Amino acid sequence: MRKHPKDLTLATTAAEVRAAYQQGKIAALMGVEGGHMINSDLATLRKFASLGVRYMTLTHSGNDEWADSSTASAAHNGLTDFGKDVVGEMNRLGVIVDISHVSDKTFYDALAVSRAPMIASHSSCRALCDAPRNMTDQMMKDLAAKGGVIQINYHVGFLSQEFRNAEKADPEINKAIGEEVQKLCGDDEACQLLEGDRLTRRYVEQGKLPRVDWTKIIEHMDHAVKVAGINHVGLGSDFDGANMPYGMEDAAKLPKITDALLRKGYSEGDLKKILGENTLRVMAEVERVSQESSKRARK
Repeated sequence: MRKHPKDLTLATTAAEVRAAYQQGKIAALMGVEGGHMINSDLATLRKFASLGVRYMTLTHSGNDEWADSSTASAAHNGLTDFGKDVVGEMNRLGVIVDISHVSDKTFYDALAVSRAPMIASHSSCRALCDAPRNMTDQMMKDLAAKGGVIQINYHVGFLSQEFRNAEKADPEINKAIGEEVQKLCGDDEACQLLEGDRLTRRYVEQGKLPRVDWTKIIEHMDHAVKVAGINHVGLGSDFDGANMPYGMEDAAKLPKITDALLRKGYSEGDLKKILGENTLRVMAEVERVSQESSKRARK
C-alpha cells in the first residue's frame, strides 16, 4: 500500500471500504489465517486489532491449542474455554470471526458464543463436494440465521467431487507434486503456489486428474444461495493458496462470475450483494457489536 498509494488503501471499517471505492482505489483488509498466530495470548490478539487486522480464522489446517481444525484429528471437542474467550474478545475488538478451516464442532461452538455474525471466508458446499473444509447445508443455514456469510472457495479439490475422488484414488499424485514443488521452491511460498498449480495441470493434461472448469464456482454459489439465501453468499476465491479451475486463473477473470450469474437470472441487486454488500453488512454489524461493548465497558 505504501508502494502503490494511488491504487491501494488500507480499510479497517465498512465505511472505509466504500470510501476507497468512491475514490477509485482497491480497499485492502488485513486478516490473520489461523488462531495459532496469537500464541494463546489475548494481548497478541489485541495488538493485531490495533494494527488494523479485521478478521481471523480460528484455525488453519492444524488444531490450535484451543480450537479444532477440519483437517486434523479432534483434540478439544471444538472450542476450549479459552477459545470461547478468544471469540468474545474478537467481538469486543471488532475482529470478524472467520470459521473457514474449523471443525464442525468448532463452528457450532463459535456460533453459540459469538454476539456478532461470522464469515466463512473461503469455504464451498459439502453437498456438492464432500470435503471437510466445505460447509454442510445445515451449517450454511445456521450461519445465515445469525447473519453470517459463506464466501465460496475456488480450489478445485473443494469444487469438484470427481477431482476429490481422483485424489483419493491415487494419493501418490499429491505426494509426487508436493515433493517436486519442495525440490523446485524450498520455502518460497509464491513459487510453491505457482509450481503446484502448474504440476497439477500437467497431471490433468496427462489424464491422471480430471479437468475442473470455472463454472463449478457458479454451481456452488447457486447452491449456497438456494440454501442460505441471497443475503448470505459472497466471493471467497483463495487465489493465494489453492489450485484454480480452468478459466479462473487470476482475479482478471472475476467478471465471468458476474456475467454467468446474470445469465442465470440473478438481478443486479443480487449481484451487488454477492460481490460485496453482504460482507460489508457483516463488517458493519461486527463494528456495531464492538461499539456496544465499549459503551458497556465505559458504564
